[in-house]
Amino acid sequence: MDIAGGRRSLGWLLGTWGLTRLVLLLFVFKVFVFPGPDVTSDVSVIYQGWFEVLRTGTFPLDDVTWQYPPAAALAILSPALLFFLDYANAFFVLAFLADLAVLTLLRYAGLRPGRSLRGAWVWVAGVPLLGPTVYARYDVMVTAVAVAALLAGARHPRVMGALVGLGAMVKVWPVLLLVGALKRRAWAAAGVAAVALAALFAAAMPGAFAFLTFQRDRGTEIESLGALVFHVARQFGWSGEVLLNYGSVEFLGPYVSLVSTAALALTGLAFGWLLLWRLMAGRFVTHTLADAAFVAVLMFTTTSRVISPQYMVWLVGLAAVCLCFRASPMRLPAGLVLAASFVTVLEFPVFFAHVVASDTLGVTLLFVRNGLLVIATVVAARALWRSTVSAADAMPLPTQATRTKEASLRS
Repeated sequence: MDIAGGRRSLGWLLGTWGLTRLVLLLFVFKVFVFPGPDVTSDVSVIYQGWFEVLRTGTFPLDDVTWQYPPAAALAILSPALLFFLDYANAFFVLAFLADLAVLTLLRYAGLRPGRSLRGAWVWVAGVPLLGPTVYARYDVMVTAVAVAALLAGARHPRVMGALVGLGAMVKVWPVLLLVGALKRRAWAAAGVAAVALAALFAAAMPGAFAFLTFQRDRGTEIESLGALVFHVARQFGWSGEVLLNYGSVEFLGPYVSLVSTAALALTGLAFGWLLLWRLMAGRFVTHTLADAAFVAVLMFTTTSRVISPQYMVWLVGLAAVCLCFRASPMRLPAGLVLAASFVTVLEFPVFFAHVVASDTLGVTLLFVRNGLLVIATVVAARALWRSTVSAADAMPLPTQATRTKEASLRS
């Protein structure tokens, strides 16, 4: 691509990002009203309520909706940095800045040799597909940390590990980024960062780990894969009910615990597959770290008994990192995630009342969204296996020089 063409491409990228993000800000600032329930209430009511407790030096010990690792307090307290704005507006601005940080990282990575701006385009397109929910949850901040960690991984494993440790202490799932990490320095740095943060919060603020006991009686969240069983069963007289439970809308009643257990079993199978892949994989290239992270988070999101709309932000961010690499085999799964993101904004918030009612429209939307996630997971896992295991089987035996190089990479 010539210099003029490259500048035009960057101009379109930045222009599209700016226009779509302006629209998102207008929605969260309520200049325009987005269809469906108000997605910003979590910030103005729940987050701000936690903020008032956290600023006193303790965690919300009596609030079962607080279900996050201790460093999540940093995200909830962060609007205090913009003290000249009220809490909700400050939060939206910080979410916007986190979005900008992800774009900046992906743009920088995409301009390097062997890379592509496709990843940045995935982010630019994927975030507005999810609607204003992206700016009304702190998941975009965690995703920014995860994207930075993956892009740092190849050259700076300790930096990656430290960022993974931080991310895991904010919302757990970033620990999955390590599944494809070869260098022990990344694992060690992640462990040190996580333990240090955990010790700091445990010493400084009472109730740092109270969240571990707050999910014992959860049901099955109505947007999850397992919930489809009860959406269908309601058409045949199932006697359970839909209630706001532990901060999400869930199914409660007969057989819910069985389906929740099945979801945990599926997650266990996903973990087993990842372990088998790691033992069998013999070909690790520059994009394998991002590909493996994308597959791991896809697996654990799809099999979870809770699939909240903001979880899609994680998948869009990781798909974007994968597509920063020209050789990544994750183009089709990334496209499926973008399609699932569009269906997600339709099922929440636009037609969420239909989902709660389990009517034809609501159930159809869930079948389509969750079906897209299942297909994306299977296709991505197959692509990862073929590029690292099957390809390794077809390669000639390594020379002594290759063995020496691989040994240095693993050290």
